[in-house]
Amino acid sequence: MSTKVLISGASIAGPALAHWLGRYGFETTVVELAPALRGGGQAVDFRGGTQLTVLERMGVLDELRALDTGGSPMTFVDPRGRRLLHLPADFAGGEVEVPRGELAQVLHRHSLPRTEYLFGDSITALEETPTGVRVAFRHGAPRAFDLVIGADGLHSNVRRLAFGPERRYVRHLGYYAATWQLPNHLGLPPGSVGLNVPGRLASVGADHRDPSRAGAFFLFSSAELRYDRHDTAQQKALVRDAFADLGWEVPRLLESLEQAPELYFDSISRADVPAWSTGRIALVGDAACGATIGGMGTGTAVVAAYVLAGELARARGDHRAAFIRYERTLRGYARGCQKGGDRTGPFLAPGTAAGLRVRNGLLNRRWILAGMLELGKRISGLDLPDYADELSDAAPAR
Repeated sequence: MSTKVLISGASIAGPALAHWLGRYGFETTVVELAPALRGGGQAVDFRGGTQLTVLERMGVLDELRALDTGGSPMTFVDPRGRRLLHLPADFAGGEVEVPRGELAQVLHRHSLPRTEYLFGDSITALEETPTGVRVAFRHGAPRAFDLVIGADGLHSNVRRLAFGPERRYVRHLGYYAATWQLPNHLGLPPGSVGLNVPGRLASVGADHRDPSRAGAFFLFSSAELRYDRHDTAQQKALVRDAFADLGWEVPRLLESLEQAPELYFDSISRADVPAWSTGRIALVGDAACGATIGGMGTGTAVVAAYVLAGELARARGDHRAAFIRYERTLRGYARGCQKGGDRTGPFLAPGTAAGLRVRNGLLNRRWILAGMLELGKRISGLDLPDYADELSDAAPAR
């Protein structure tokens, strides 16, 4: 009988892990709270040989290259619309950049032949037994699995149920970010242009696929806020209050916020979990080592899924050994990538006028930009085992 694995989360890490587990003969189920795959979202990128190698081994690299946005140049302006700084497409876009929703669709499609998906449901309880994990669902009947993997993001439900409250593991980094879709009333090209004042950034750029549409990205510094993560109206009010006094195009962008059917709003935070597994339950992606923005989280999640599945297949049913090797292989790499998230808020919206001047002065020098890009490639490097060669003659996991 094949090993039964339940994965919580159908964004990036979940379908990537399901893809690999399916290849190795595991019986895999993915449960997702949303009623369907989430569309939209900001563009996400992959950079460095490690991440591109995993995508190639998955068989999705060419498909993602066909969806490549070409990168997202960023222009920062002052309240009069005068340019302060321009960052080229490859600075933010890595070597391959795709809209997050399209990436999720590709990974879902490649995992689907060997994966059961349960949309519109979530885990409510986990009970580990000597032979597996008994799982209770909000809507579905209870089921038993051999292993459970939390691939459900920075605010992981599996981590909360199996490891403890979120406050133990997630640290606020001093900023909040919001994104939403709107008509491209400025006639902007792809990329973004944004008003930068101390502690705040209000930007907008055309949709890479539909130039009649645009995406807004707002970021502001703040102490940790108390709000309902499921109350969109409350979150919109927080964004309005934070930007109500700004000019430029901000009033029109805030008007569009009122009509936006969907809003992404979250703190810039990072997750630091001392151990990524407990018994038969493990974490992958942002649930284990997330950084909201700028921490190469998407690329790290895809690499982590590859390693976790490979170690589980290699271990021949010894999940404890697999979890240890998975964490030993990935932790240093993940921490190196994650550090970029610590700097995202202060980089995009320095807290003082002097900080803005220093950032703009430095990054208007091409050699400094080139050095930062090269550093990013070095950080995102890892020697990967080739599990496919090692396991090519192996029987399905038992």
